[in-house]
Amino acid sequence: MALIKCPECGERISENAASCPYCGTPMNDKIFCKFCGKRIDKDCVICPECGKQIKELNQASDKNIIINNNVTASASASANAYVPNVHGQPKNKWISFLLCFFTICGHKFYEGKIGMGVIYLLTAGLFGIGWIIDIFSLLCKPNPYYV
Repeated sequence: MALIKCPECGERISENAASCPYCGTPMNDKIFCKFCGKRIDKDCVICPECGKQIKELNQASDKNIIINNNVTASASASANAYVPNVHGQPKNKWISFLLCFFTICGHKFYEGKIGMGVIYLLTAGLFGIGWIIDIFSLLCKPNPYYV
């Protein structure tokens, strides 16, 4: 039997108490999470407030576990399908790589980054360091990549 804090008065009480003996807060259909102290339903296995496991699951129990969410079957099937996070315009990795390799700053203009293209043009690819980094980073990008 563990002691938990009453959410109303903060006194330590038994987790099996029907009500708080200090302030009288009813505890009949609710229990307190032993990790965060919030009042939760008696049947909860995982605390919805802090996400920690409150009780052990019995494999032989006859209780049905109710998953309380708003996802329908068709929405969950489409949610499992892979949808890439696509923002911006698709750019070809190899065109960008060749522009970077032969012109030092052409890949920046190709990506639509005009300001960086001018800086690369005036500083010879940030004194060669930015140019080398861009060559390796372009080789690691998927084809097409999005800018």
